Amino acid sequence: MAAERDFMTLTYFLAWFAVMFPLVFSPGPANVIFAISGMQQGVKKSIPLIAGVDLVFIALSLMIGFGLAEFLETYPSLIITIKLLGIAYLWYLAYKFLRPGTAVDTQKPTTAVFTFYDGLILQLLNPKGWVMLFLMFSLFLDGSINQSLQVVYLVILLAALNISTHFIWVAIGAVLAKYISSSSTKQYLNYFFAISLLLVSLWLLDETVTFF
Repeated sequence: MAAERDFMTLTYFLAWFAVMFPLVFSPGPANVIFAISGMQQGVKKSIPLIAGVDLVFIALSLMIGFGLAEFLETYPSLIITIKLLGIAYLWYLAYKFLRPGTAVDTQKPTTAVFTFYDGLILQLLNPKGWVMLFLMFSLFLDGSINQSLQVVYLVILLAALNISTHFIWVAIGAVLAKYISSSSTKQYLNYFFAISLLLVSLWLLDETVTFF
């Protein structure tokens, strides 16, 4: 029993945290959307979006931890397809911010823009999320001990880190919304969000092309 719990140590947790925190907290497709959602909808109205993203994240974590990773390694074209679909979705989101009449409106915090279903789609097609899970299990899953117990432990740790981080990004957006009043500033924010999403998508596209 003691050997099975060797991974539940402070040293193991600190090593995991040192690797995963920068990956989870760094700007990516989901975190950019969380900041936008917090700005447009506030923290309370963004909870369904967070729930959608993290529900998919937990499901993918369990599937990859319990064997999906080996299946996808056999069929790498599936990963490429997921990446390309995710890139296309980011372009769609960027377009939504650039088209006329979509300026960030901080005066209507009750207007829902991003929903639970948006969260499901966003995380399912989020290449950063898939890569993060592959990296975590490849680095921290030790087959010499109780693998099922370790998978559950890692999934719980990642879920706690994800949920808390996502709320922080939403809160950052909500705080920024309090200092925005002019319509021109809102429009500039739209451009900023669109460019941020496009830059992330171009980075992902470059990685995908390099993979080929």
